[in-house]
Amino acid sequence: IPGTRVFDWRESRKGYRINKFGMAFADAANRAAFMADEEAFMARFGLSERERQCVRNRDFRGLIEDCGGNIYMIMKIGACTGHGLYHLGAQLRGETFEQFMDTRNAKGAR
Repeated sequence: IPGTRVFDWRESRKGYRINKFGMAFADAANRAAFMADEEAFMARFGLSERERQCVRNRDFRGLIEDCGGNIYMIMKIGACTGHGLYHLGAQLRGETFEQFMDTRNAKGAR
């Protein structure tokens, strides 16, 4: 499918830090530590400045496209920051949340 990003070994290697960071959110203690001090938590994982900026800005598209983030790990970050599936979907499509939600009830929407 044109425009589809394939998560291959190159992306996996590029996204190692951010994906390890995202996987940490499976543990409630890590979610609490992140919410208490985001900067310190990001430092624990040695995130690059670009990765940190994407997390700070809740730039999920950047985490995937620039930082090699796997969608499943990025979803964990999104959930911890209050950005669910539809928020990420809207951002990945370049739409506002409201525009995206309008398409969920449109005839033919999947």
